[in-house]
Amino acid sequence: MSEQDLSRIEIEALSDVQAAAELARLALLLRRANTAYHGQDAPEISDADYDAQKQRNAAIEARFPALKRSDSPTDQVGAQPSAGFSKVTHAQRLLSLGNAFDDEDVGEFNTRIRSFLGLDADAPLAFTAEPKIDGLSLSLRYEQGHLVQAATRGDGAVGENVTANARTIADIPHTLTGAPDLLEVRGEVYMSHEDFSALNKRQEEAGDKRFANPRNAAAGSLRQLDATITKNRPLRFFAYAWGAVSAPLAQTQMGAIDRLATLGFQTNPLTRRCDDTATLLAHYRDIEARRATLGYDIDGVVYKVDDLALQARLGFRSTTPRWAIAHKFPAELAWTRLEAIDIQVGRTGALSPVARLTPVTVGGVVVSNATLHNEDYIQGRDSKGEEIRDGKDIRVGDWVQVYRAGDVIPKVKDVDLSKRPKTAQPFDFPTTCPECGSDAVREEGDAVRRCTGGIICPAQAVEKLKHFVSRGAFDIDGLGAKQVEQFYLDGWIKEPADIFHLKARFGRGLQQLKNREGWGDKSAHKLFAAIDARRAIALNRVIFGLGLRHVGDSSANLLARSYGSWDGFEAAMTQAQVGEGEAWEALIAIDGVGEVMAASLVTAFHQEAERASIDRLVAELEIEPVEAPSSESPVAGKTVVFTGTLEKLTRAEAKARAEALGAKVSGSVSGKTDLLVAGPGAGSKAKKAAELGVETIDEDGWLTLIGDA
Repeated sequence: MSEQDLSRIEIEALSDVQAAAELARLALLLRRANTAYHGQDAPEISDADYDAQKQRNAAIEARFPALKRSDSPTDQVGAQPSAGFSKVTHAQRLLSLGNAFDDEDVGEFNTRIRSFLGLDADAPLAFTAEPKIDGLSLSLRYEQGHLVQAATRGDGAVGENVTANARTIADIPHTLTGAPDLLEVRGEVYMSHEDFSALNKRQEEAGDKRFANPRNAAAGSLRQLDATITKNRPLRFFAYAWGAVSAPLAQTQMGAIDRLATLGFQTNPLTRRCDDTATLLAHYRDIEARRATLGYDIDGVVYKVDDLALQARLGFRSTTPRWAIAHKFPAELAWTRLEAIDIQVGRTGALSPVARLTPVTVGGVVVSNATLHNEDYIQGRDSKGEEIRDGKDIRVGDWVQVYRAGDVIPKVKDVDLSKRPKTAQPFDFPTTCPECGSDAVREEGDAVRRCTGGIICPAQAVEKLKHFVSRGAFDIDGLGAKQVEQFYLDGWIKEPADIFHLKARFGRGLQQLKNREGWGDKSAHKLFAAIDARRAIALNRVIFGLGLRHVGDSSANLLARSYGSWDGFEAAMTQAQVGEGEAWEALIAIDGVGEVMAASLVTAFHQEAERASIDRLVAELEIEPVEAPSSESPVAGKTVVFTGTLEKLTRAEAKARAEALGAKVSGSVSGKTDLLVAGPGAGSKAKKAAELGVETIDEDGWLTLIGDA
């Protein structure tokens, strides 16, 4: 059974052998994740995935205690220090925190502590609650009031010596007055949202890589081997704990935090003393609601027993204190303010509303925009007119909950009406195009409103040009979306045919390009050569490159195979009339072409301006015909899915060959799938094919079947 299969088995159903294999997989996965996050400042998996995998590991160990590994992730903290820094052995280990993910977990935390201490349910027990800063842990050692050493967490026992770098951070005092002779102050190095945005702007201007989020930026800045680089990075520091100390700071957690503040450290002003679980949860909700306005990233709230004598009695587990826990925010959710609603116009004229948000980190990514889909979605309805979000509309100024899963575009999930400004007005969706002023109409059955301006609309023109040079279309090396947009603004190109006139139209074009920032003789020559190389191009790429509504990559391939040549395709589209005639009937008779797509194709070829633009483009090209698929092919008409690793063909080659033989290539297995070609590493698709009884063969079997063995 594969590792992927094991990961889907419920813990209660694991055998001893499977449990041992799963623990081995999790140990490797979590060790790599720790190294990437703590050691390289480049996380490979999200915090939510990490927490879920660590929870699974702990649950398996609880059910199979005899199988616990010597390198168990439950006994590990952080990662090994980098070889680039000298090592520091911490006088007291830096531990991690256990996690709570819901209110019930917090209640159980309280109950466990009371049980351990022998306290009744109604006995007084106070806690502190403070924001959990999403940054890099740092331990500062002061002797006789002087900063003598600064070290990262490392693996908890041994960290990296970053003293020179820490001295450049304004929030870290070099000397203390009134401190114990020995004091290790612990806290978090972080970067504010404002400083993060400014740093990324400087990185971009310098041609350097942008940082994904403030945590990565802060960690990468602190761990520079050259302290002058750290000095130029806007790092901050919050103190929230201590390690070795020659004399107690106070008798309570709250008192100790106040003492650190009097010594000159920045402490979090949202730290509160709470008398019960209900108060802890109320403060959690309050901090969660303020999250987007704090100006720095947090990923939860940390609860600690306030009485330090009780903390000492409670003590520690192997890697976590019993007296503290981190109540994490949902990884893919966050509340923030909607600052504006902008309307963007796409290449098909669709008016798409976009929410402009107060930036907030969601799932490890800074989110400042979210899709609002269409005017119905803003008004609190779906495409069928049914209520969504309990019918709550979305207005500028609202507090909205945004969500992001994986690489999906952020969306608005909910609206907090209790925080809606009294001046907030329902959003008035425009009925004219914001780019060209043409009417924006919504046809019956269409979920979106569209600009009627066509190619006179600059937004549509630019987006069509970007699509034209995209990978699946003409894919012109050196001419991407950024260059297209600039050339359009300069008046150099207005339609696809103009791209092929660049060199000829501008006799001094090379000199003009050469004098532009980022261009020189070599890059200009290379661009013109790349353009000329695309004059000869396959029919399917031309059809796709036109950017016609409802015609995607697969549809373009289908049309190209059906008509074979540009002359055949162009003649059919010219002869066809929407809804009538032999050419129309032949078009919609193609399996995979519906009336909506057909109408879009025919309309484009009958609109005078658009047809003229197409003709001007075709005049510049040598369009290569596509052979019609053989009806005698053993896979003609069949739906084929490729999965796993192909060793003799690339996935693109396999797909092209299958389509040339008349097969339909799908990306997922369903009841309509006729054949699965599975290479090494095939996972869920192979399993689903087996469940559905779909015929499965390997790559050699496929090559034999199609006669290419």
